[in-house]
Amino acid sequence: MSNILLGVSGGIAAYKSADLASKLTQRGDVVRTILTPGAQKFITPLTFRAVTRQEVFTDIFEDDPAYKGEHISLSEWADMLLVAPATADLIGKLAGGLGGDLLTVTALAFDKPVLFAPAMNNRMWKNPVVQENISRLQEVLGYRLIEPGEGHLACGSIGPGRLAEVVELIDAIDQVLQPEPGGG
Repeated sequence: MSNILLGVSGGIAAYKSADLASKLTQRGDVVRTILTPGAQKFITPLTFRAVTRQEVFTDIFEDDPAYKGEHISLSEWADMLLVAPATADLIGKLAGGLGGDLLTVTALAFDKPVLFAPAMNNRMWKNPVVQENISRLQEVLGYRLIEPGEGHLACGSIGPGRLAEVVELIDAIDQVLQPEPGGG
């Protein structure tokens, strides 16, 4: 059983993140979710609260008397952070060290394993700036990339950019949290 912080940014692939959160919860992991404002255009906090039975976090400026600096408390609580889907916008913000919402400031404060699973249009995925930002996340910050899949995209294009399937996301989580003996 692990404490997994799931960051969801704004893209149609956010629906897969709800399935992922449900499957992780069913197997015994504790999943808390951060939704960006863009993610909330595609899926609601109630969905994640229902499938995880955990609080969902959406606002860095929460008007709550019990506020305890969620970006810090969540980064201390979690064993790992998975951002799925990670949009080109979010990848760019993290690569540039920008924190303007709860997910980005939490990621900037996070000092444990971070995985990110991009999802975007195939032309966006191939854009040299996006690829440079992905390399920066990996090489400078040590983030681990879960490669997007290929196929039909929401925009009607076909190519790379689909969010990895839930089973692939779970496999990547397990590789980080339960490395094979002798595998480092």
